[in-house]
Amino acid sequence: MNAGPRADLIIPTVGRPSLRELLAALAAGSGPLPGRILLVDDRREPEWPLLPEGPPPRLEKRIEVLRGPVAGPAAARNVGWRSSGAEWIVFLDDDVIPGLDWSARLFGDLAKSAPGVGGSEGRLRVPLPPDRRLTDWERNVKGLETARWITADIVYRRSVLEEVGGFDERFPRAYREDADLGLRVIAAGYRIECGQRSCAHPVRHAGRLVSIDLQAGNADDVLMRALHGPDWRERAGVPAGRRPLHLATTAAGALALLGSIAGRWRLAALGLLGWLAGTAEFTWTRTAAGPRTREEVSTMVLTSAVLPAAATGYWLLGLARRRSLLEDTRRAPRPKKKTPEISAADTSGNGHVEHPEAILLDRDGTLVVDVPYNGDPERVEPVPGVRGALDRLRRAGVPLAVVSNQSGIARGFLTREQVEAVNERVEEMLGPFGPWAFCPHGPDDGCGCRKPAPGLVFRVAEELGVDPARCVLIGDIGSDVEAARAAGARGVLVPTGRTRREEIEAAPEVTSNLDAAVDLLLGHGR
Repeated sequence: MNAGPRADLIIPTVGRPSLRELLAALAAGSGPLPGRILLVDDRREPEWPLLPEGPPPRLEKRIEVLRGPVAGPAAARNVGWRSSGAEWIVFLDDDVIPGLDWSARLFGDLAKSAPGVGGSEGRLRVPLPPDRRLTDWERNVKGLETARWITADIVYRRSVLEEVGGFDERFPRAYREDADLGLRVIAAGYRIECGQRSCAHPVRHAGRLVSIDLQAGNADDVLMRALHGPDWRERAGVPAGRRPLHLATTAAGALALLGSIAGRWRLAALGLLGWLAGTAEFTWTRTAAGPRTREEVSTMVLTSAVLPAAATGYWLLGLARRRSLLEDTRRAPRPKKKTPEISAADTSGNGHVEHPEAILLDRDGTLVVDVPYNGDPERVEPVPGVRGALDRLRRAGVPLAVVSNQSGIARGFLTREQVEAVNERVEEMLGPFGPWAFCPHGPDDGCGCRKPAPGLVFRVAEELGVDPARCVLIGDIGSDVEAARAAGARGVLVPTGRTRREEIEAAPEVTSNLDAAVDLLLGHGR
């Protein structure tokens, strides 16, 4: 363990080759290393090991790989920091290269941080060609050098992350989730200081339409305004952008289109002239600053014609979704509830609270025999011994809830009504539970409720009025344990024949059946 401040490093990754460069640079550097290096593997379908050749030898005993919820970088970072108990949580993106003195300067920055300092941001350098003008994409990446609070290299106190609730998972992209967290940390009364460490952020290859893809962030700007008010850009140091001009250009194009459809040719001509003027001005502004090569000019002409409409479309989509996003408390940041101190007599040998405030159970494979996409109550068959274990928990006064993935709804194999009918049959056979929460989405929907994401845990904890950190989730596969971890809860695995060996090896606690899990949670008391 390092002397001085305790810090763990969180690196969310989708498996980019640059991760290897990052770890090699970290291993080659000077100074102490973070205590744990938690790689959050957020690949949708990891078909090969994250580090096929293994980690650098210097980092081998420090690296741990966590399964991400595949719900965006905000959710992945939450999985990482909630799995750490260190005083400081360090975040790096997987496409930066720390300087050789980065680690030494990191601990120097933390050692100098006064109690009122909630975070420390590193300095970012974007290496660029010195002998020519920059392309539009290179100028975009260079803007990271002056951006505030970006997660490419930032540190927060764990207690501050707990206080403000961590990253807001309603921001699904690597865009604005860092500014949102920074504003909430500042609003909570803490300072974010600029440290002395630095990382390089190389300009990675991007396709010709990358500027169009980036316009999806306009939807996030709507959420930022709703959460932080109209002056959020000024407080976060974010440039104003060109939205009024994009709106005007798009409106002119729409006028031209509607006028031509209606046979109003003068109106159509007026709209077309406005669209051409706006597009020409935008194209020249972007082209004049660049290298003006044939490829760059053709890219600017193509994307400048489409970009204003894309920006406007995403902005309107953000407006349309604003209300539902503000009501989506499942993925909103949740300030940690204050819990009383627990004496050694109140805890088990692994440091967990002996009597949890609530126990959450997976349904299929844990409570009842797993029948894929079952919509028939007559096919419900309890797992042997489950009823007695549940009754023991009820006699102990522990609230129960059920959290279940039901992707059959999204796949068209089931209806909500069928799922609810099966749930009712489960209660008839196994006795009453508290809240029932199920995710109707498929694995590609990017929701925040499908396990291993923590949304279902947060939902039932809120309904029960308990802290997620004082809950236990019992399930039969790795995603159940990872959902518990992502929510800050305790996860217990009860394997079945379909549980993979690697899931059993990765689980922090494993029991042979639900009755044994109850023994564990109630201190072996019957």
